[in-house]
Amino acid sequence: MKCPKCPDSGTKVIESREVADGDAIRRRRACLECEHRFTTYERMERPHLVVVKKDGNRQMYNREKLLTGLRLACDKTPVTAFQLDEVVGRIEKSLYDMGEQEVRSSVIGSLVMDELSRLNDVAYVRFASVYR
Repeated sequence: MKCPKCPDSGTKVIESREVADGDAIRRRRACLECEHRFTTYERMERPHLVVVKKDGNRQMYNREKLLTGLRLACDKTPVTAFQLDEVVGRIEKSLYDMGEQEVRSSVIGSLVMDELSRLNDVAYVRFASVYR
């Protein structure tokens, strides 16, 4: 693992822990050269999902795009980044459990609506006003 502060690639793992219900591992690392500490995450690589839009266009599923939409809906609410990461993890698990390579955007929207309804009423209404 390359240090983000110096060009050295020698690091040691200080601490490891499971996050996102065991779907990822968080590792604290220290550079052997400059002793800078940083965090890395390891996630299981899954098959690529293709999202089919309402107009029939297809695009690759993007976790960051989903997180950005959730962040916008949850802006100025008490919802934490950790909670949003867990929500995305549950949504992705549901999508991969379907066993399909292509998923309609409406399915993703429904999963997001279900999660937000349990998480925060304001975020739910904000997302619904754009989604519906």
